[in-house]
Amino acid sequence: MLFREFVNRIDPPDRPLPQYLWAVGEFAAQIPVGETLGDRYEVIGPEIWCDRHPDRAPDLPEDITLTHLPYLRLVRQRLHVPQIYGTYSQAASESQPDREILLLDNAPITPDGQLYPSLRDAWSTAPAVRQVYWLWQSLQLWPILDEQGVAASLLNPENLRVQGWRLWLLQLHSGNTGHQLTDLGYHWANWISSSSAIVAQPLSQLCQRMREGESLPSIEASLNQLLLELAAERPLSLEISGASDPGPLRSHNEDACYPSLDDLNHPERYVPDLAILCDGVGGHDGGEVASQTAVRTLTLQVRQLWTSIQQDRQLLPPTLIREQLAAIVRVANNTIAHQNDSQERQARQRMGTTLVLGWQLGQSLRNDAGVVRANSHELYLVNIGDSRAYWLTPHYCQQLSVDDDVAHREVEFGRNFYREAQQRLDAGALTQALGTRDSEFLQPSIQRFVIEEDGILLLCSDGLSDQDWVEKSWQQVAPAVLSGDCTLDEAVQAWIQLANEQNGHDNTSVVMMLCRVSPPSPKPPDSFERDSQAPEDALESEFSEASKALLYDQATDVAGATARRRRRPNATLQTVLGIVLTILLGVGVFWVAYQQMRPQDDPTPSFPEAPTPEN
Repeated sequence: MLFREFVNRIDPPDRPLPQYLWAVGEFAAQIPVGETLGDRYEVIGPEIWCDRHPDRAPDLPEDITLTHLPYLRLVRQRLHVPQIYGTYSQAASESQPDREILLLDNAPITPDGQLYPSLRDAWSTAPAVRQVYWLWQSLQLWPILDEQGVAASLLNPENLRVQGWRLWLLQLHSGNTGHQLTDLGYHWANWISSSSAIVAQPLSQLCQRMREGESLPSIEASLNQLLLELAAERPLSLEISGASDPGPLRSHNEDACYPSLDDLNHPERYVPDLAILCDGVGGHDGGEVASQTAVRTLTLQVRQLWTSIQQDRQLLPPTLIREQLAAIVRVANNTIAHQNDSQERQARQRMGTTLVLGWQLGQSLRNDAGVVRANSHELYLVNIGDSRAYWLTPHYCQQLSVDDDVAHREVEFGRNFYREAQQRLDAGALTQALGTRDSEFLQPSIQRFVIEEDGILLLCSDGLSDQDWVEKSWQQVAPAVLSGDCTLDEAVQAWIQLANEQNGHDNTSVVMMLCRVSPPSPKPPDSFERDSQAPEDALESEFSEASKALLYDQATDVAGATARRRRRPNATLQTVLGIVLTILLGVGVFWVAYQQMRPQDDPTPSFPEAPTPEN
């Protein structure tokens, strides 16, 4: 498909997307399908309502009760937990007072208004790796939900819904806060009989250990080993492309992303399977300097961590990797903060940046039979600020990150419902960003996923995500990329063009990581025609005068506005690289001989050690 034809295919709907809601409670279940309530809500299924006027503010409870609090405090678990949308009151009878029905959005409801399948229904037909992945997510949610007194939500099989790899709760169930891991072990045992044959025995043994009272860390380690071994059975191929554009209204670009064309010319910066996107904080002088500084610092630190992991033959657990990534984020934060301090910048004068980072960490692992697999299929995601991460397949778009803004802070602290918090004048103001404060105040979100299906990790700045343009357009982009109808580069450029047309008030950056665990479908030769006029030139970022002053005399290693990295270069590129490597090898041999003949007065510089977590 030609690039221009693909861009023209992106035609998002003019009307708002349907707002499907889950109506909680026995009273809601008694309302017949087809009834319209309050000239607004249409009952399209048992406890499934459609809001025909999502542009209107819904009614909200007058007070925040103990029933509401768990939903609010778990707002950062929105990937797995629905959120409060509003309420609807209806008289049960003439002799009884109004009954309030709690309405939940972000519920496991399909785009056509049906519930996603329950774990019970989907279990027997799911591949082994997905069965174990569902259990892993349940295990990770257990202590989080137990802290809010809603761990019982994981013990109701009909309450557990699945959307592909994702485990999704229909609603929260309060109950005895004294639940133990043994309860989860008994619950899991219900699925063992219909498990895939290759995992039935290890899962049965795991459940037995849980029922005997074994500790959570020990169970986690065993389940993680099993999960990664199963995922590593399939080969994983990656392709990454990214671009940054100042937009039609901005004079300079405060965004930065990795990898870029400039990175291809500097092998010392290369980090396997890493994607970074930073958006300089709006209104802060030097936002573009902060974003560029963050990208350079993070790539260096992650590269050192990757080298350290390669030298360690032991499989590092997710907790340790998270600690290392948190330490790396603190290094980047302090680098920018130190520059702010040296300039004596205060309050809003301090430059800062958002961060969203995706890293496919391919650890080597050995199973009990001694077979070594090279890639554990782990994907780590780090997020600070309001730049976002999504997982896209031909069938769904999942937002993986949660914005660090005032509205979400108010909800998480249990002070407001989200739609009330959105009415604040400062609702979208960031509550944290890299570089604006000391690292002791920084709390990055660090998540670990396992890649067990074909999909796309999308990182984007709010230049694209504003006004829900990802949700409105992903169906025209993700399937085309995954089917091979368009290249990753074309998709990146198409999304940037869409952002410039619809959200042109801001810079826009897009980085896409295409992940395949299955070979792409074969295509006829003529289906790979590409537009020779597709943009290929890298544009140099334009710095404001205020930001240039922050650079002092440092070398300005500014990444290009258009960024691309292809894992499978074409024949011409391979030839060029071969020539370059041959020349470098000759130079290297000469240099070694020269070094051996001259006195060694200066010690060879060495990389600093990978950062270690702070106490």
